[in-house]
Amino acid sequence: MSVMKNRAVLRWLVPVTAGVAVIGGGAAVGTFAAGADPALPPRSAAQLLEDLRTSRLDGLSGTVVQRADLGLPPIAALAGRATGNDLAGLVSGTHTLRVWYGGEDRQRLALVDTLGEQDILRNGRDVWTWNSRENTATHRVLPADAPDRATVPATPADAADRALEAIDPTTAVTVGRTATVAGRDAYELVLTPRDKASLVHQVRIALDAKEHVPLRLQVLADGQDEPAFQVAFTQVDFRTPEADQFRFNPPPGVKVTEATEGERPGPAGKRFDRKDAEKADVRTVGTGWTTVVVAKIGDAATGDGAKPGADAPDAQMLTQVLGDLPKVSGDWGSGRLLSGKLFSVLLTDDGRVIAGLVTPERLYQAAKG
Repeated sequence: MSVMKNRAVLRWLVPVTAGVAVIGGGAAVGTFAAGADPALPPRSAAQLLEDLRTSRLDGLSGTVVQRADLGLPPIAALAGRATGNDLAGLVSGTHTLRVWYGGEDRQRLALVDTLGEQDILRNGRDVWTWNSRENTATHRVLPADAPDRATVPATPADAADRALEAIDPTTAVTVGRTATVAGRDAYELVLTPRDKASLVHQVRIALDAKEHVPLRLQVLADGQDEPAFQVAFTQVDFRTPEADQFRFNPPPGVKVTEATEGERPGPAGKRFDRKDAEKADVRTVGTGWTTVVVAKIGDAATGDGAKPGADAPDAQMLTQVLGDLPKVSGDWGSGRLLSGKLFSVLLTDDGRVIAGLVTPERLYQAAKG
């Protein structure tokens, strides 16, 4: 596949816009070291972008380390627990994942921690999720007309695909320093928002000098020297994995749930109806890096009072955390504010979620509309 095929930067950089997106954290790997930069032939930004456009990735396997230091309260991990999705916890802290890629219809991601393993696999039209801790699995058969695109976004290439959509008149693209990532020489593309109202200072993408595939992506918040978000390979192999890596063999005693048409695969043992997500009234305000997403999700979105279906302990805990967010008000109305280094989210008392890679003041302006 071309690594330039799919772009959706807000999916990675605004984790609360559509619930909780999978962005995560990892150790600071492959960082620049003075005097250690490899000597590579000069390449312009246009040449590196052309390298990305024309490169093809037939397969790879490796270890990916993710790190997120977004300045968030514990809400991210609680959101994952309330939905039964450990992968939602990737929005904070440090995590190591194993990834396998055998084409756009063959992918596998394994998140391993001290308590167990959670896998997502796609093999043709079959998509499986598995939770070893609960010994549960969900199986879904994709429709025949399903788009050929990666089902499991987890690598720096996936993140770069989404970040590169931001390349337009609102973005300056330059070449950074060379680097060594996962033992491989790499160039660096630097994306800098032109609009100073954005909380994103830079997005840095390290490209393999030979394969032209992103090996690392870093997002720096305004006024910060260390990345607020980073995803990088610590080990990578560009050979196509064996077909057995993408076959799911249910362990003994596993409880398998079959997802029906119209549902998307969620955490193992959980189901999410796509129709429910489509009910949301969503619009955008602004363009480029300062785009604000406004979603109408119902009354009393801020966690004040009881909520339908919130009787489970983890759901109650999530509701409590939402209720503990700072109260804010103005001529736009009132609500609660969740703010991090890279983004702000406003949950209004009239049932709107307003989010963007911007300061709270920009959200308040959007809330007036």
